[in-house]
Amino acid sequence: MKKTIFLFLIIAALIAGYLMGQRPGIFGDKTSAPPYTYNIQMPQSPSGEGTAFSDVVRVISPLVVNISTSKTVMKKDSSSPHFFGAPLKDFLEPFNMPKKWKEQNLGSGVLVSPDGYIITNNHVVEKADEIKVTLYNQQNYKGKIIGTDPKTDLAVIKIPAENLPAIKWGDSDALMVGEFVLAFGNPYGLGHTVTMGIVSALGRANVGIADYEDFIQTDAAINPGNSGGPLVNIAGELIGINTAIFSRTGGYQGIGFAIPSNMARSVMTQLIRKGKVTRGWLGVTIQNLTTELAGEFGLEKSAGALVTDIFRGSPAEEAHLKRGDIILEVDGREIRNVGALRNIVAQSKVGSRIKLKVLRDGKSLLLNVTIAEFPQDIASLAPDEEDVSQGEEDMLAGFRVMELTREIAKQLGLSKNEKGVVIVNVEPYSAAEDAGLRKGDVIQEINKKRVRGLDDFNRIVPGIKKGDTALLFINRGGNKLYVTLKIYS
Repeated sequence: MKKTIFLFLIIAALIAGYLMGQRPGIFGDKTSAPPYTYNIQMPQSPSGEGTAFSDVVRVISPLVVNISTSKTVMKKDSSSPHFFGAPLKDFLEPFNMPKKWKEQNLGSGVLVSPDGYIITNNHVVEKADEIKVTLYNQQNYKGKIIGTDPKTDLAVIKIPAENLPAIKWGDSDALMVGEFVLAFGNPYGLGHTVTMGIVSALGRANVGIADYEDFIQTDAAINPGNSGGPLVNIAGELIGINTAIFSRTGGYQGIGFAIPSNMARSVMTQLIRKGKVTRGWLGVTIQNLTTELAGEFGLEKSAGALVTDIFRGSPAEEAHLKRGDIILEVDGREIRNVGALRNIVAQSKVGSRIKLKVLRDGKSLLLNVTIAEFPQDIASLAPDEEDVSQGEEDMLAGFRVMELTREIAKQLGLSKNEKGVVIVNVEPYSAAEDAGLRKGDVIQEINKKRVRGLDDFNRIVPGIKKGDTALLFINRGGNKLYVTLKIYS
């Protein structure tokens, strides 16, 4: 009998050892250093097939939280009846009193530390009077906002809890289009839902959601209520924060956007440590290159960021950047567009040095720039311009111009010392309209030659021949950009 029991114990120990070796995700590593480390383990070799997804879901689901917020809204009711006439105005005054009601909002979040730090979207908790966080086990906690960053639509909240599971951060820069991803959240308040898809595109910008955009696009179903939930790869690593959808119906239509984990982690770290986000600043205004602009500047492809202005006393001025320079690379990383440059600079540490590869007059240059902190009063750093005088009118390729006076500059919201000629009319269906020129645009350069007024304009224009393409530098309400104009007559 003793031999039988002893043999049974040996067999049980061997089976337990085998299970621990084959399925390490069953037992979690509890050691962590909040709020930046995780304490879960995933299957070692997830393949994206069979039960591998369910293994990821089993471990990630307890990390996803439901966030319910409420805020008091006050609005003056303008629906009071008016057909009684003026004599009853005092009697009806109560109808115009401000009214209050509670506005509810639902969203998601993900645990990033064992002591209760949660990352979510700013729009989920913005202006909330109360935040209720519900964990996977249905425990409820009152959430406290640690910090928010509207410019990236991210927020960090905290709940009074300990020994919680925390997600592992992945490297969003290593993502590739076509990878499997899983989106977690609480769509329509249903609670703890997961959907699967792929990475449809990377580096999506100009979506109109936040100031700093570098979105991961996915076809994993994301719906209202998923905001703030995690987007994970098949290794169970956080590679994005679900943020928005593109939809004509308000529901899922195959296009969802997530904030990359590297951007989210940088913002989260600063919010936890300092309660705010400090961003790097180069001191330039920039625009994207169209195919036509790329050709005018001697580029074969429309990649890079075209410098349209330099701020006074900025790092760019100190590094001798010039208007018309095209920034092609930062520290060896290709700059695809304006969004890519803006995000890289913003995430650069203040005081750090970066190396810019710049194209100037067809030649490649390398410039070293020391990153400064984004200034609070950026308007005070705008370049100074000299006075201008009045002049006459002229006509060219479907638009009409006149001298920019101080009075006109003031009406256009520009500095009184701006120089140039202002467009006063653009002919319908003309080349100027096709190029995007507008009434009120101030032309300050033609083919890289300075236009200080009508004298310069009238001197430069005769040198432009039929069939040429003119490169115009314009000031549009303080925003400076380049425009190409094809000359047909």
